[in-house]
Amino acid sequence: MAKKERVSETPATQWLKAQGVAFTEYPYEYLEHGGAQHSAQVLGWDPFQVVKTLIMQDQDARPLVVLMHGNRKVSTKNLARQIGAKSVEPCTPETANRHSGYLVGGTSPFATRKAMPVYLEESILALPKILINGGRRGFLVGLPPQECSRLLGAIPVQCALEE
Repeated sequence: MAKKERVSETPATQWLKAQGVAFTEYPYEYLEHGGAQHSAQVLGWDPFQVVKTLIMQDQDARPLVVLMHGNRKVSTKNLARQIGAKSVEPCTPETANRHSGYLVGGTSPFATRKAMPVYLEESILALPKILINGGRRGFLVGLPPQECSRLLGAIPVQCALEE
């Protein structure tokens, strides 16, 4: 089901294939600091359906992954309360790269270097299909959000804020 323009495999796409997951590939021209809003715009998707992968940490510097709509922010206060942490904050790019094994801007929740708990904004599960990073800057994969939940053991949370 891949598009004609093939992107070389990433740890994320290899892992998805090994799990037998069907996905579509969406390469696009990466823009530094463009984020999910940029990728949604160039690919013609609603940024609400483009899911960003955020590497955060709790008060004890334990890393975690948050999957959030491309046009929403994470309420770290709400997230901390729901996961039983005192506080949650984004990791520095260097720390995020070290935990995930991916460069910020190309972080996929699949096949991360370190096993981390994954939290998924609950409203993402209501979408028929999402685009999420495929493990490289300028490369998203499309799949049903339930697959993220099933494969990653993602825990639904309600922590979205309007951007």
